[in-house]
Amino acid sequence: MRSPTVSTQLQRIATQAVDYPEDVFTNLAHLIDEDFLREAYHRTRKDSAPGSDHVTAQDYAEHLDENLRDLYDRMRSGRYQAPPVARVWLDKDDGKKRAIGKPTFEDKIVQRAVAMLLGAIYEQDFQDFSYGFREGRSPHQALSELREQCLGKHLHWIIDADISGFFDSLDHSLLRDVLRQRVKDGSILRLIGKGLTAGVIEGSDLMYPEAGSPQGGVLSPPTIWQNTAIRS
Repeated sequence: MRSPTVSTQLQRIATQAVDYPEDVFTNLAHLIDEDFLREAYHRTRKDSAPGSDHVTAQDYAEHLDENLRDLYDRMRSGRYQAPPVARVWLDKDDGKKRAIGKPTFEDKIVQRAVAMLLGAIYEQDFQDFSYGFREGRSPHQALSELREQCLGKHLHWIIDADISGFFDSLDHSLLRDVLRQRVKDGSILRLIGKGLTAGVIEGSDLMYPEAGSPQGGVLSPPTIWQNTAIRS
């Protein structure tokens, strides 16, 4: 069952973000209790490949109450550690390869919980024409809107621009600086920091990149970056 309490909490944060756009949020982590984690679990996709621990969503659900209680205890005491992310490479249309990260299912729940809080804050900063990494928005909606704009305004040219290697070269320090402009809750920032420094497993190798992040995580640092830097 979905939690009306969590929805109310998130709406309260969203309202504060709208009414006081310069406010810095310093007291968010206490909201992540067992009820909040359960809601995060329900919002997490169950059909993705398992991460480095090989635990599937179905495996985790077999002892869901116990697992969420243990996860909450570890998060509350600061003992939670983000596991390394398994990295695989997918072929791109241009012949290059794209790195995709596969976090563990439990870590996806943690990421989703943090993303729910950050989304309530940053969603208020976007203009309606923005579709990237927003809940309830999709690339298909963006393409449909683009088509309508082109037909309605008789546009004949489209310029497609991208940041080359953005996910691979993300500056962790700059990301933290941008986050602290709106969020100064130490526990939340530490959770994000643990994700940044969790490491990457590729084959039998464990690496700790000083910059960048593989795509694929619920709370991929590039996703945070997009939500904080590309504002109205």
